Amino acid sequence: MEVQLGQLDLLEQILSPSNLNLAYKRVKSNKGSYGIDKLSTEKMLEWLLVHKESLLYSLEKGNYKPQGIRRVEIPKEGGKVRLLGIPTVIDRVIQQSISQVLSNIYEHEFHPSSHGFRPQRGCHTALKEAKRHLNDKYHYVVDLDLEKFFDTVNHSRLIELLSKRVKDSRVISLIHKYLSSGVVVNGKLEQSNQGVVQGGPLSPLLSNIMLHELDMELEKRGHRFVRCADDCLIFCKSKRACKRVKESITLFIETVLYLKVNKEKTTIGYAQGKKFLGYSFYVSNNKQWELCVHAKSYSKLKDKLRVITKRSNGQGYEKLKATLKMYVRGWVSYFKLAHMSDKIKRIDKWLQSRIRIFIWKKWKNNRTRYTNLKKIGIKVNQAYQWANTRKGCCSVALSPILKTSLNIQILRKAGYTFLNDIYLKVS
Repeated sequence: MEVQLGQLDLLEQILSPSNLNLAYKRVKSNKGSYGIDKLSTEKMLEWLLVHKESLLYSLEKGNYKPQGIRRVEIPKEGGKVRLLGIPTVIDRVIQQSISQVLSNIYEHEFHPSSHGFRPQRGCHTALKEAKRHLNDKYHYVVDLDLEKFFDTVNHSRLIELLSKRVKDSRVISLIHKYLSSGVVVNGKLEQSNQGVVQGGPLSPLLSNIMLHELDMELEKRGHRFVRCADDCLIFCKSKRACKRVKESITLFIETVLYLKVNKEKTTIGYAQGKKFLGYSFYVSNNKQWELCVHAKSYSKLKDKLRVITKRSNGQGYEKLKATLKMYVRGWVSYFKLAHMSDKIKRIDKWLQSRIRIFIWKKWKNNRTRYTNLKKIGIKVNQAYQWANTRKGCCSVALSPILKTSLNIQILRKAGYTFLNDIYLKVS
């Protein structure tokens, strides 16, 4: 469905049966949690069958009032939290229907170096472009950090930018209602005149519309850059150039877009070691820039694996295998662009020990340990000796007896998933 700029019947296109039906299916397939009304995606159809006509009427007449957004806090590193918002399922359907139509307008406008929340684009395409710029001898970067971007978007500026392209005032009014619908915290509705709440289908598009102005400014100045949502790298040929760019673009962001640049986290310098989308960059032996996993991402990986393989979490073998498989596959699929075989082999050895500790702990008493040691091929006298050992779980897991009898090949056959196994398949 192609939408021409300047059309005045955008609301009719948004509320068309085909567009609303597609929006409903997407919200339904995404599942997600309930909003403040506690209506689930499973009960959504039942509600719509009863209230569809009155809902459409209120939207057409401009009387519809979105409900408040349920606040959710997601833990971040350093003890901080990321504030997310969950609109009601009905508001998610309406937002999704708006997003589908407006995306057709803006997708043709967005800059090719903008990769976040766009079809056939994402973190991997952003990283590949970043590598190309580095190999074109742009070895220095401005690592731009927008302070609490989603919480500080200026509503008036955003509406002004929307009005340049969206000529149907009814759609502008509806979007404005969503921006100012407020967030429910501890049962109380808190209004806000700034910010785009993360969590709704409309917020990714609105964030790209806002930051499209930054993309165009960088393009106008002739800068090479890569942006994925609010993560942005600007590429330069010297540190001095980086300093100039940082100062001038900060002024633009704060005086034109009314956003705030985090002065402490916005850094300049040689690209090697810089963190971008969980990855980092290094120069290989053949003098080419390549991608690697940043040290902090490895640290987060091990922290998560510690939680998954924790001995006292009460899960059984099958639950551990399923959780481990899902997490390892997801992690490796995301970081598959990086050269990391040697590193993840070392992590796999550490993971084997964690699994052996888990298994030994599950065997619990001496009798069970004796029986199971014999089952995996340990001689009777050795099985009896190790079943009755007073050594701790860690010592036993690192002992030759378990390292041999529960080696990586046996653990694989038992259904445990390791990082390098998945990496060899996807890389």
